[in-house]
Amino acid sequence: MLQPSPTQITHLLVKWRSGDQAALDQLMPLVYDGLHQLADRYMRRERRDHTLQATALLHEAYLRLVGLENIQWQDRAHFFAVASRMMRRVLVDHARRRRARQSEGRLPTLSLDDVATLSQAQEPELLALDDALKSLESLDPRKCQIVEFKFFGGLTTEESAEVLRVSQTTVERDWRWARAWLFREMKK
Repeated sequence: MLQPSPTQITHLLVKWRSGDQAALDQLMPLVYDGLHQLADRYMRRERRDHTLQATALLHEAYLRLVGLENIQWQDRAHFFAVASRMMRRVLVDHARRRRARQSEGRLPTLSLDDVATLSQAQEPELLALDDALKSLESLDPRKCQIVEFKFFGGLTTEESAEVLRVSQTTVERDWRWARAWLFREMKK
């Protein structure tokens, strides 16, 4: 199967933005594989015993995407950047619900042998990163977007620059600054 062109995807996004539901029906098969790869990338960073799988993450993010109102889709890169943000939100919400259940004592207790076989829990790191990203967003929204696009969304410097309508040099500079800032914040 041939890869859809970015122009074809942008055309369908514009039609969907204008209220054409048939455009959404045509769009999803064209972007599904790319969205699934994005979800796979997210899930590879999660603990091995995570209760979500890439497909479930993708479908939950899809429901949030189609529920967005008044979004002005720019192009394919913008769509994937927003999808990436939705996936991150799904994982953060999932981690918060899990933490709340743990604090209420609703999760089963594990023996020491069970704990030894589990991978290091990454939920605290995900929540700390989310908190740091919120702080970065209030400090400099563009730098936060670049982190989301490049780290979570897998967008290239060129694609990030296109979505944000800035130069590639600006994206590279902001990316370096944001990584250093987040590293410092996460060490606190």
